[in-house]
Amino acid sequence: QVQQVESGGGLVQAGDSLRLSCAASGGTLSNYARGWFRQAPGKEREFVAAITWTGGSTYYADSVQGRFTISRDNAKNTVYLQMSSLKPEDTAVYYCAAARLTSSLRRGVADYWGQGTQVTVSS
Repeated sequence: QVQQVESGGGLVQAGDSLRLSCAASGGTLSNYARGWFRQAPGKEREFVAAITWTGGSTYYADSVQGRFTISRDNAKNTVYLQMSSLKPEDTAVYYCAAARLTSSLRRGVADYWGQGTQVTVSS
């Protein structure tokens, strides 16, 4: 019964930066791959980034490569998404997720999902 809560979303201008956090409680996710997805109005949920349980490997969608950085702090049971050079097309609800296998997580198959945090980028 692990719960994940996202925070850090908000309204920013194009070109700005934002850092999202996802804190887990009710159990440790230190041995889980963790990541981020997003969903814009009228669009399907989209993979954004993932990090292995060791933190040794990271994966990004082509649309955010070079702009976003995923990291984790297992001591705090938290995963982060540093978002830079934000674009209006980054506007979406961002969800954190966790899965035992990184490959599963990248396909959108997760054991745990957060409730989401809104990110809005104005032009």
